[in-house]
Amino acid sequence: MPEIIDDKSQHCIPFLLERLKAHQERFGNDPARTPPFFLGLNGVQGAGKTVLVSTLQSTLRSPPYSLPVITLSLDDLYLTHEEQVNLAKSHPANPLLQHRGQPGTHDLPLAKEVFESLRAGRATAIPQYDKSAYAGQGDRVPESQWEIVNGEGQEKIKVVIFEGWCVGFRALDDQLLREKWDAAVLRKEKGDYDGRLGYVPFEAAKAVNDALKDYDLITDQLDALIHIDAQDLHFVYDWRQEQERTLLAAKGTGMTPEQVTHFVNGYYPSYELFTEGLRAGTFKPVPHTTTASRPSTGWEDRQLHLIVDRNRKVQEVRQI
Repeated sequence: MPEIIDDKSQHCIPFLLERLKAHQERFGNDPARTPPFFLGLNGVQGAGKTVLVSTLQSTLRSPPYSLPVITLSLDDLYLTHEEQVNLAKSHPANPLLQHRGQPGTHDLPLAKEVFESLRAGRATAIPQYDKSAYAGQGDRVPESQWEIVNGEGQEKIKVVIFEGWCVGFRALDDQLLREKWDAAVLRKEKGDYDGRLGYVPFEAAKAVNDALKDYDLITDQLDALIHIDAQDLHFVYDWRQEQERTLLAAKGTGMTPEQVTHFVNGYYPSYELFTEGLRAGTFKPVPHTTTASRPSTGWEDRQLHLIVDRNRKVQEVRQI
């Protein structure tokens, strides 16, 4: 096994290999009839997803495993620039849908098509998104430039790593959504609130929650999930500032500290709404979420939850 160079891989690689083995056994250890293993990877922005993905890929691609692996990012499934502009115009009062990021700003039919094609072992074009297009508003890369996997003469993909900041989030029922929003507004009015949910209209939060319900068609296809969590979700502000300073030093361009804060503010309401459910378990029947009526067994041990400190060092690990 290649040297593990970060403190997350030593927990994630054994978990991944254990779940991969169970997946293969479920199909009689017959490569011809075993579909790809789909691993979800959720990480708070800046928590270290990129390094972990690189290590997982290199491990699986190297002996003794030598498995063909592809990483698909949720970011590469954003709506086209034109579609995002139209979405924003159709929801002018919703600050959460004015730019890419939140549930509702991704092309779910495209995601479904890609997942189904990979699962069937067909030649598949992997979408790509250019975040620098349109002065940073972003746009999808032309399909002619997408990478093709499972093509003629290529080995069939055996592992798909699907990563993104809200991968595995589950929508709430209307009662819990209202309770969380009311509590945030009340705390804001009392002056002891450091979140963002309480500053957005309820209907804005509801629109994102309603959109998230449709993401189950992707989440339900995951065989396992790794969740990199933070002891304090506010670390995301510091981590994004650090990333931007690095970008500024390397390329001479980047967002100002104020712009970074505004950027993270746009994501933070969803952290407040959906992180609790993810911590409980994305495959587990959790009351007041879209999994509430799921079977009470069969979900166990499919999720690994890592909690990191301000320095991104793992402080707690549990398997759900």
